[in-house]
Amino acid sequence: MMQTFMQTWHDAAMTTIGLFWMALWAFGLGYLISSMIQVFVTRQRMKRSMGETGPKSVGLGTFFGFISSSCSFAALSTTRSLFAKGSGLVPALAFMLASTNLVIELGIIIAVFLSWQFVVGEYVGGILLILFMWIVVRATLPKRLEENAREHARRQTGDEGEEEDQDWRRLIVTKEGWLRVARRYVMEWDMVWKDVTIGFTVAGIIAAFVPQEFFQALFLSSTDAAPAFWQVVAQAVIGPVAAFFTFIGSMGNIPLASVLFSHGVSFAGVMAFIFFSDLVVFPVLRIQATYYGWKMALYILAVMLVTLVSSAVLMHYGFAALDMLPEAKVVGAITDRVFFEVNYTMFLNVFFLILSGVFLFWKMRTDEGGMDMEPSLGERILSGLSMAAYGWLGIGVVLPLFI
Repeated sequence: MMQTFMQTWHDAAMTTIGLFWMALWAFGLGYLISSMIQVFVTRQRMKRSMGETGPKSVGLGTFFGFISSSCSFAALSTTRSLFAKGSGLVPALAFMLASTNLVIELGIIIAVFLSWQFVVGEYVGGILLILFMWIVVRATLPKRLEENAREHARRQTGDEGEEEDQDWRRLIVTKEGWLRVARRYVMEWDMVWKDVTIGFTVAGIIAAFVPQEFFQALFLSSTDAAPAFWQVVAQAVIGPVAAFFTFIGSMGNIPLASVLFSHGVSFAGVMAFIFFSDLVVFPVLRIQATYYGWKMALYILAVMLVTLVSSAVLMHYGFAALDMLPEAKVVGAITDRVFFEVNYTMFLNVFFLILSGVFLFWKMRTDEGGMDMEPSLGERILSGLSMAAYGWLGIGVVLPLFI
């Protein structure tokens, strides 16, 4: 029995490492594009163009979110800034939803681990999220709650040191411009490495240790080829609940979403899980409460839950009507995959490993140093869990030597 456990532990560790190897180039490409956009596109105009709620301001919020960072915590900070400076709640939330769902790197990761239907679902669903959010907020938001939340946000917003308008065509051909890209690229990795470490480790553990029967029980008869309407809705609700307690974030949760789908969870359940992973987890709820107060934070949570579940269910039946629902066999068993081969993945990974090393060295060499902020309790917990994950993986890799 102990030998079986040790072999499964080894399989879990190798699955985690293999999953990350598959996704490494996608992370690198996504963060490179994201960093270039953030450096070469100023935010001055976006903050001047999103006042009263209307098609123009919501469209601008969506567009500016699309070209901004996909990190949920960066999106929360920018959303607060927009709202505090006079943006309507709907355009600000449109920015937040777009910046965490309508982003290039997330689509690349989804394509690596799932299928093209999920990529389409991510972007179409992102638009639906914004439209449903607009409808729900317009029908339910008390004016007094919005005013109180804005005053709270203004008290919480300090001097952001906003950048001046700049000519990106001049900046893109300068050494200074690319140094900023290098710094932003390293910062992007710094923001997510703990989430990615924990997320991929959890995905490997679940893929190796958790039997399919568990997912059948959790997601209510998830093996049915054509689940009933109530099952689809139930799975779309259970997906967000599962995401709420993972604390991982969408980038780390994509391999776990792949595990769920390969174990029979419906398209709606997986999409709801992915949508919820960034914006409706407890750390995000706590930050929203700090920014706007608990009443507005809980209101935003309720709005997100309604819009995310509705969007996931609508997409499920829309894809079914077009005969586009993906089948679990397109993903297959995660532990059965061949991860390490001489192919395009290897060459792309080597390129982005070298690029990441160059950017990190350049940033460290040019940074003048300064006082680092004291990490929050949540960050310290994530760091501890990340170190434990590295220990788990290190031991798991070498276990065959002792079996």
